[in-house]
Amino acid sequence: MLFNSIAYFVFLPLVVLLYFLLPQQWRNIMLLAASCYFYMVFIPVYVLILGFTIVIDYYAGIYLEKFQGDRRRYFLILSIVANVSVLAFFKYYNFVNNNISVFLASFGYINPVPDLGIALPIGLSFHTFQAMSYTIEVYRGNQKAEHNFLTYALYVMFFPQLVAGPIERPQNMLHQFYEKHHFTLDRLITGSKLILWGLFKKVVIADRLAAYTDVVYSNPHQFGSSTLLLATFFFTFQIYCDFSGYSDIAIGSAHILGFRLMQNFNLPYLSRSISDFWKRWHISLSTWFSDYVYKPMGGNRVPRYRWVFNIFTVFLLSGLWHGANWTYVIWGGLHGAYYLVEYTAAIIGRKTGLDKRIGSSIVWKIFQTMYVFVIVLVAWVFFRASSVDDAMYIVTHMLTGFTLQLYTGSSAFETVVSLALILLLFVVQLFQYKGIAGIYFFPSRIPWLFRWTGYAFTIILIGMLGVSSEKFIYFQF
Repeated sequence: MLFNSIAYFVFLPLVVLLYFLLPQQWRNIMLLAASCYFYMVFIPVYVLILGFTIVIDYYAGIYLEKFQGDRRRYFLILSIVANVSVLAFFKYYNFVNNNISVFLASFGYINPVPDLGIALPIGLSFHTFQAMSYTIEVYRGNQKAEHNFLTYALYVMFFPQLVAGPIERPQNMLHQFYEKHHFTLDRLITGSKLILWGLFKKVVIADRLAAYTDVVYSNPHQFGSSTLLLATFFFTFQIYCDFSGYSDIAIGSAHILGFRLMQNFNLPYLSRSISDFWKRWHISLSTWFSDYVYKPMGGNRVPRYRWVFNIFTVFLLSGLWHGANWTYVIWGGLHGAYYLVEYTAAIIGRKTGLDKRIGSSIVWKIFQTMYVFVIVLVAWVFFRASSVDDAMYIVTHMLTGFTLQLYTGSSAFETVVSLALILLLFVVQLFQYKGIAGIYFFPSRIPWLFRWTGYAFTIILIGMLGVSSEKFIYFQF
């Protein structure tokens, strides 16, 4: 079920009503049933895939707690292999098989193994990583095994964050299913505001920008440098508004029910370094890789050459997590290269004293923010392009042979509206950065009458400027 559909805004109030009307002992059962229905709206049979991994991880957690020594390690390996195998089969089988075909063709052979005509289950990477975090934390002794099967299933299936995160940890979520949540008007208002802001970012900004970027990126060779640059600029904000909008709706929906989900975005385009960007962008994923891949590999407590290997491994895996395409791997590799260049520059700055001379300058801070934005924008080309060839064409042509011949989409007015919406987003984010507006787009200092008038006007704008879309970008991951 899509968050930006009429069906969801019938589904959510009904779930909230039932949740607070039902006795405590029936609430989790209702939430699990609602979550299954939410997921089965997409492709019903794929709920069995979740069921398969849920059963394995549930029993793995119990035996991890019960046994000691090597036997515990075997159950952890069983859980990880089961989860990764399902993910690899559905997400990477065709990718690997296609690359084998290309390799064999270079020697004049034909790959006899056919591709599989299977659709990727919605959000498979997200709930796979959430499930893996449970067994790993039980193995480490940071989380007690969950002995209630329905509660564990709900931990994996909880509908607000089931499809595209945030990727939660058992320490944050499991105990919340045992808490008794009481309905409060304050939570309803606060959660609804966050849902409204997320919906605005998704249907008014992201989906409007998508209409432009989809045309240009579907056939980039037909457009000049200025159009390629504008399309990439638009996509930079499209993907942010699409994914952060989803996260806002997820967090807001859970908040109304009384559940606390982790923050997934924190003004990433105001970052002054790549390391800072990854502390602000898709926080639940970056911390997952840090805790379960980077640190177990030794983190930064290893020789320099090994640390470089660790950094590149994490970023390349992050790219591959996003999709079975070399464009995603290159996108991850670029961020790894950015990180290492930034680290080297920081060392040089400290040794030369340059960081102390210019580090506090407002001009330098603005330059850092703009620099990070530009290099992130360049990397987004590979994330969005259909192929490596298309990505290389866009990168090499959007900054060379600049012309004023600009594709304006369906109309020049639509392009101007898109730019105005990006400007509005920037102003809102600046208020948020300064701590004036909190998580919402109307500063808390504004009198309540004007704020509520603003919320009503936002609803009108969603109705007037909202664009219908049948997907969120991160659903494909």
